[in-house]
Amino acid sequence: MNTFSFFRPVSRISVFTLLLSFLLVISCKSTKPAVSTSDTLPDALLWKIERKDLPAPSYIFGTIHLIPQSDYFLPEGFDEAFAKSDKVVFEIDMDDMNNKDDMGSMMGMLSNLMMKDGVTLKKLLSASEYKEVSDYFEGMGLPMFLLGNVKPMFLSMLAEINMDPDAIQSDDMSSYEMELYDMANQDNKDVSGLETIDYQMSLFDSIPYKEQAKMLLDAVRGTDLESDNYDQTVDLYKQQNIEAMVAMVGESADASNSNFENILLNNRNHNWIPAMGKKMTKGPVFFAVGAGHLGGENGVIRLLRKEGYTVTPVSVSKTSGAKKV
Repeated sequence: MNTFSFFRPVSRISVFTLLLSFLLVISCKSTKPAVSTSDTLPDALLWKIERKDLPAPSYIFGTIHLIPQSDYFLPEGFDEAFAKSDKVVFEIDMDDMNNKDDMGSMMGMLSNLMMKDGVTLKKLLSASEYKEVSDYFEGMGLPMFLLGNVKPMFLSMLAEINMDPDAIQSDDMSSYEMELYDMANQDNKDVSGLETIDYQMSLFDSIPYKEQAKMLLDAVRGTDLESDNYDQTVDLYKQQNIEAMVAMVGESADASNSNFENILLNNRNHNWIPAMGKKMTKGPVFFAVGAGHLGGENGVIRLLRKEGYTVTPVSVSKTSGAKKV
């Protein structure tokens, strides 16, 4: 295995959708509800967005970056909402991600995953801690000589979902982003994004390497538990319980982790609202973003409502409410 083949999954899956999964599975540590129970959003992944100044309704759909193929589904009303939309907007422009298949672009992207200024994992961890991390990844068939300069947060994401790159690319796993991207191309719909790849990649540098290394060590030490948390995340997604998914992130007792949550989640939600508004004034849009961005006080649904939009569920989760694909 060479470095290029190790990172090849990144070329087909948004880096930040991996980051979203990282946020969701790191903590069932908090039991704090996302909002008061009297104001809880219904269990729904697909929502209609309306306002009197818009030419037509738009829609927002919550995704999960990876899900077992056997669990992949589309909620009731999805086909109609997708058909009525002229454009499909992801967190980033999936056309740009698709262009990463060429070697030159991929190598440029790989350089952004590497730590700067000669920093290595060995310099961030004690000898015993480094051995713990090395033993874990060697057990996954990933030699440490390939990983020593990689930003620890990226390695944490692999550990949190306890899945090696080959498993990520397996036919047994599905990516909602790639499925929707293929559907958009089949229907000749324009595709764009709310932020750039470079911005998503810059988020790795928003958290000090030492803190990233601590996250990595915690992830490796808790792989059995975190694997269970990933399974719980998938279960909540199938239930379309967007409020519970946000509550899983919750507020950590560690103030620095709360700041990381703002960097990786809340600040981005606020940044998206004006970008979404501008796109919706030009025609009906189908937005597809991580489900963890929808609920909560700082979630996209409530932020849109604060801007005067009427945001209502297209369908609410029920036994017959999900269309198996």
